[in-house]
Amino acid sequence: MTRMFTAIRQDLQAVFDRDPAATSWLEVVLTYAGFHAVVAYRVSHWFKTHHIPFFPRFISQTARILTGIEIHPSARIGTGFFIDHGMGVVIGETAEIGDYVTLFQGVTLGGTGKERGKRHPTLGNHVVVGAGAKILGGITIGDNVKIGANSVVLKHVTANSTVIGVPARVIKTQGERLPDATMDHSNLPDPVSDRLLALEQELIELRKKVENQDSPHLF
Repeated sequence: MTRMFTAIRQDLQAVFDRDPAATSWLEVVLTYAGFHAVVAYRVSHWFKTHHIPFFPRFISQTARILTGIEIHPSARIGTGFFIDHGMGVVIGETAEIGDYVTLFQGVTLGGTGKERGKRHPTLGNHVVVGAGAKILGGITIGDNVKIGANSVVLKHVTANSTVIGVPARVIKTQGERLPDATMDHSNLPDPVSDRLLALEQELIELRKKVENQDSPHLF
């Protein structure tokens, strides 16, 4: 029980650390749906780990109705967990989330079918998942990974990487830890656009070569 309340206090602090709109603890406690969903999860998970029937699912489904966020009581979530806005977030039964992770609205940590066992993803520490992103299957997302908005991640992602796209591709990897509190979605690279620009430049150069070959030579 003490551990649960400690985790809730750290979740509350995470809101102030990562949301500049948070102005007072009273406002967060009373009006932040993401924080409400996390508190409901902490309570339902405590009941689940103590093998108390019915109440874990009842609490999680009640929280889903009230907040639009569904977190299975059996999921394992570390401290300092923050859900920004939160509507449409789904976290599956066997999902595991490390410390100081941030999820934006519409994120799904789901499975890929009817397989049993570990069928939901594992997220490391300091992971940031953009709005609408889907992480599917029993894959592992390393520490300090950034996942761009609306990405669909189907494969393991190594630590300190940035991934975007459908299916998601790694577009940046660096040795040092990436900042965990924010993600500038507007400045994420677009590898498809970059490749198209490169192809366009190649076509221009080829066209110039063909024109030079077809033009009459002066002697």
